[in-house]
Amino acid sequence: MTDLAVYAGLFLVAFAAATILPMQSEAGLVVLILAKQYPVLALIAVATVGNVLGSAVNWLLGVGIERLRGKRWFPVSQPALDTAQRWYRRYGKWSLLLSWMPVVGDPITVVAGVLREPFPIFLLLVTIAKTARYGVLAAATLGVMS
Repeated sequence: MTDLAVYAGLFLVAFAAATILPMQSEAGLVVLILAKQYPVLALIAVATVGNVLGSAVNWLLGVGIERLRGKRWFPVSQPALDTAQRWYRRYGKWSLLLSWMPVVGDPITVVAGVLREPFPIFLLLVTIAKTARYGVLAAATLGVMS
């Protein structure tokens, strides 16, 4: 498999994991780190960009939620959206630092769009959260390897 295909695959899995598809990008990152064939920082960067762009799709869904909320394929259930809105109203933009978390992370990014969080602030905070998550995961994987 070519390097481009590996990076593209990681990007797509990370992107999909942050959107409506039930996927986990962490396993793909760990496998690639364990393979010791690719620079760890490059893998973290690719996974982060894919995951952040997936979260940006969620933000866009949030912006247009009133038109999409009734769709069967909509990625967030009403109870999850309600929980995320409560979090967001309580903690504001800083709740985006939890966007890396399973279950609540994706709804928080949708709610940021619903509540019209400015996109540059959204992008900055989500990028910090996603980079930190992948960085910690890579450090833990490398720690196990040594």
